[in-house]
Amino acid sequence: MTIGRRIVALMMAAMLAAGAITGCGREAASSQAAEENASSLSQQQGQEPAEEDGPLVLTDQAGRTVTLEEPAQRIVSAYYLSSSLLIALGAEDRVVGIEMKADTREIYKRAAPQFLELPAVGSGKGINVEETAALEPDLVILPIKLQESAQQFDALGIPCLVIDPETLDGFLETIRLVGEATGTSQRAADLAAYHQQVMEDVGARTAACDTRPTVYIGGSDFLSTAGSGMYQDELIAIAGGTNVAGELEGAQWTDISAEQLIAWNPERIYMVSYAGYSREEILADSRFASLQGMANDGLYFQVFPSGIEPWDYPTPSSALGILWLAAHLHPDVVSAEEYAQAAVDFYKEYYGIEVSTADLMLDGMVME
Repeated sequence: MTIGRRIVALMMAAMLAAGAITGCGREAASSQAAEENASSLSQQQGQEPAEEDGPLVLTDQAGRTVTLEEPAQRIVSAYYLSSSLLIALGAEDRVVGIEMKADTREIYKRAAPQFLELPAVGSGKGINVEETAALEPDLVILPIKLQESAQQFDALGIPCLVIDPETLDGFLETIRLVGEATGTSQRAADLAAYHQQVMEDVGARTAACDTRPTVYIGGSDFLSTAGSGMYQDELIAIAGGTNVAGELEGAQWTDISAEQLIAWNPERIYMVSYAGYSREEILADSRFASLQGMANDGLYFQVFPSGIEPWDYPTPSSALGILWLAAHLHPDVVSAEEYAQAAVDFYKEYYGIEVSTADLMLDGMVME
């Protein structure tokens, strides 16, 4: 059974189990009908029935206590990673404000086109508190780099959830937190289980490989890379590679010199799809011509897919990046057909959209 089918089976089992649990212990037919009607309405709104009355008290990823009287109904997401997650959790219709450059996100165009019409109130550099407050949100989601702005929302009485998904554990915690804040905990648990299943399955398969190719990932600048504090470092390890920049520490992209990259001499080289340079420019740069990863006209120098959204980000679809990278590093362990089918299944299940295998590739990408 391929990983795509195993994951679909896992999700179906989780949903059936949830249905069995919520269906137990109902004493009267009238009570059952009322609960089913309430459940149906909540699910139509992307919200699961609350298990108990009372406010939601959460501890966000900045260690702050966040209290919500009920699952959030008017949400401002100033961060692409949380905006994409809200779609996957079925809460996209509750978003009233969003980060800038939404019109550049293919996933929004396909799965939540209404995002393109929403007020843009923030970016990774900051958020307009006044414009955000005017939208009357009952929850604002911020990246940890903007956590100081959370104090301003606290002063206005607007709950603010700070998230930090830049590591694997942090990403899974982000899914749980946003699920709780939006009343979609079961769907969040299913999504987290999907990622854990992919990681465990691919990790077990690549652990048996005799070799682990050395890997370099170039960020927005080719000489900016991900060290041991980044999600990308963990992605490489699970996929059966060794991050040459693993000796670098810090949860942010780190600049290096051309001399350092040459000294590392990685066997495989990848670049992010949102880079400020092209693959052709790097291939033509004489400084990098001697690198192992540039041999054979750059056969082992590839771009992470982004036909729908970048797969090297800690987004709901990032498990597909693990599969894709494993297929490059160990094609005898994970086939291109397997990751492509898993991607088709994933986008249908979590985003409600049909994608083709052509949608998953970038122009110029070379497969072995």
